[in-house]
Amino acid sequence: MDLSAVRADVDLDEVHELADVCKQYNCVCAFVMPCYTPLLVELLSDAPNVGVGGVVGFPSGAVSTEIKVAEARQQIAQGVNELDMVINVGLLRSGRLAEAEADIRAVVEAAEGMPVKVILEAHYLTDQQIILGSEISVRAGAAFVKTGTGWAPTGATFSNVELIVQTVGESAHVKAAGGVRDLDTVVAMIRRGVTRFGVGLSSAQQILDACAALPDGVEL
Repeated sequence: MDLSAVRADVDLDEVHELADVCKQYNCVCAFVMPCYTPLLVELLSDAPNVGVGGVVGFPSGAVSTEIKVAEARQQIAQGVNELDMVINVGLLRSGRLAEAEADIRAVVEAAEGMPVKVILEAHYLTDQQIILGSEISVRAGAAFVKTGTGWAPTGATFSNVELIVQTVGESAHVKAAGGVRDLDTVVAMIRRGVTRFGVGLSSAQQILDACAALPDGVEL
């Protein structure tokens, strides 16, 4: 699980809390908005098993490719381990697939082998657009295809994660984010092929506490 504090109203206290919870539960990665990245790197410097993630083009995906590349390079220089970038949703919805794919590829190339997760923001897409977005993400070198930022009215659903899993096959992993708020949902999505979750701090705390209360785990 990746824990995030990427809302517009996140303050320094929440960034500190995010780091503490990630260390407590040994989470995969922690994400904040770029202005807080150096602080998060510092707070997690004593937890080498917890990565720091960078967000690119967040949350709209509509900044220029040059800005996305600059964001990626800056955060890599600051010490992030992974990048979650938002696809250019408008280009995808407009059928301008070559441009949307080139936008992704530029960030992947700037990452120089660092895992890049491409956020589709599936709430705004038809099933066919989800399929096309997943396909161009894989072609551009994405390590993961991700459902949403958490800023849209909906994010991960059983139907859209199934569609993404079926589309990417073994070519990429699938990250579910947006609306994942309880352990039952996590378990059901793992069974559907999801391998990573992006969860806001408050929901993550509830899910992780529920996990800790099950010493024998959950049958998958």
